[in-house]
Amino acid sequence: MAELKKSARFDWVTILLFLALVCIGWVNIYSASLPEETTSFFDFSQVYTKQLVFIGLTLPLIIFILAIEDKFYERFSSIIYLVALLSLLFLFPFGKTISGATSWYGFGSFSLQPSEFAKAATALALAKYCSDIQANMSEFKHQLRAFVIILIPALLIVPQPDPGSALVYGALLFPLYREGLHFLYLLIGFFAAALFVSTLLFGVYWMAFGILAIAILLFLKNRKKRPSIFKYSLIAIVAIGFSFSVNYIFENVFEQRHRDRFNIVLGKETDTKGIGYNTNQSEIAIGSGGWTGKGWTQGTQTKGNFVPEQHTDYIFSTVGEEWGFIGSLIVVALFIGLIIRVLVLSERQKNQFSRVYGYSVAAILFLHVFVNIGMVTGLLPTVGIPLPFFSYGGSGLWGFTILLFIFVRLDASNYYYT
Repeated sequence: MAELKKSARFDWVTILLFLALVCIGWVNIYSASLPEETTSFFDFSQVYTKQLVFIGLTLPLIIFILAIEDKFYERFSSIIYLVALLSLLFLFPFGKTISGATSWYGFGSFSLQPSEFAKAATALALAKYCSDIQANMSEFKHQLRAFVIILIPALLIVPQPDPGSALVYGALLFPLYREGLHFLYLLIGFFAAALFVSTLLFGVYWMAFGILAIAILLFLKNRKKRPSIFKYSLIAIVAIGFSFSVNYIFENVFEQRHRDRFNIVLGKETDTKGIGYNTNQSEIAIGSGGWTGKGWTQGTQTKGNFVPEQHTDYIFSTVGEEWGFIGSLIVVALFIGLIIRVLVLSERQKNQFSRVYGYSVAAILFLHVFVNIGMVTGLLPTVGIPLPFFSYGGSGLWGFTILLFIFVRLDASNYYYT
């Protein structure tokens, strides 16, 4: 009887938002992958049927996650994290290469991408560490250890190469701000990103001149307060040094396809037939949808296969073309609603473990949605990040399902006992 009462405490708003996103996602995958010649609805050679199977398998997965005692996730989080790291490490000798990236394990015709599951494992490990120390993130030693937990899986993913998936782990920094991490780190990160992009746009020497000019102006402005010339000089030297390293990073760490995508977004190159083809066709598809769209399965760009692999990372272009601005707005609103709901639930958690994990879930979902829609609309470079619950693929769907429903389980137990 107690178990029934607990199940009634599952947050059904979160579950209904999840179901809505999964269903709308499949409807758009169906349209994006529907062949010209009519085939059986249960033709397992078709993408939409495979995705339907993946969706069907999420039901026992959800039941399994919700049936486990909530303390299991905290007690065994370190082991789960270790298994996730080993699954990423073993990709190098045993992984399957698809589209130039060794990011999958092959099981016959089926492939599994461990980086999608490692997100939940890393979030659990981070939450466990924060709850164990029972302290905020104001101490440097705690900050360093938390950063290492986040950094290790990202470093294992980058050389696959899959920088898009590695980028997602940066979202796990945001829960640390809720736990007391100084806002200065966020400012440094924002400044570094702005400096990186500005250096690519204007060149190293112009940026060095600009940094020196800004440092001198700020020093003169605050001279009445007797500012430390050493502090201003050190900041300027570090910023200029980072600016000089940008070209090396860009030329030696990034692959040519990533460099091309950055150059296209920055307006340094125009390539609507090569590396920029997908983004250009995606923009055309979204723009042609107007206010209300062309109707389900009626998108000319979608039906003409002008956007390659539209059912994966570019699935939002189908939404824009066939459902228009209003349909796109509804989808974005559902994602925002889910993220806000998770944040609201996180704040009512009675323990730090559940709270940090909840904030991690919200941060990961937000980064995926923001970057994916940004790249599909041409505002950000293409980095290969799927749209949660929308993009085709079992690994992505199950990874996000595990990530979300572990939190649903934690929240249900927490709510029951309060």
